[in-house]
Amino acid sequence: MSFGRLERTPGSQPMSEINVTPLVDVMLVLLVIFILTAPLLASAIRLDLPKTDAAKPADAPKFVTIVVDQAGQVFLNDKPIATEQLASRLKETATQNPDTEVQLRADQAVPYGKVVEVMGVAQKAGLNRIGFVADTPVAQPVSQSAAPSGKP
Repeated sequence: MSFGRLERTPGSQPMSEINVTPLVDVMLVLLVIFILTAPLLASAIRLDLPKTDAAKPADAPKFVTIVVDQAGQVFLNDKPIATEQLASRLKETATQNPDTEVQLRADQAVPYGKVVEVMGVAQKAGLNRIGFVADTPVAQPVSQSAAPSGKP
């Protein structure tokens, strides 16, 4: 009886390096695409446009600040103002730009009725965009006695 050899040839070892060739190919294709499309995004036509007072550049939305202090005194853009004058000044602002935002800041001690009164004056003047300004609370460190314990 004859038997074959029991020796085996070793198989191929797994490759331990990363093949970066496909990554480089993709990056080069993306680079070429960006090089070709970048000039198309910018307008190459230079114009000397005529100037007129009727055309105004689109500015960021304008806002006015109304402050009601602890004593109930009203301030418009940090200047004290009476409620009657406030109504006329807000009407002027509304006629110039009806999208003007009113940023309302009121002290904690001011009665709710006074804040609503100022809001009503602004809405009657035609300014309907009213934002309330508040401070963010300062994070207080939790003391050991206030920390919840794991015991029931």
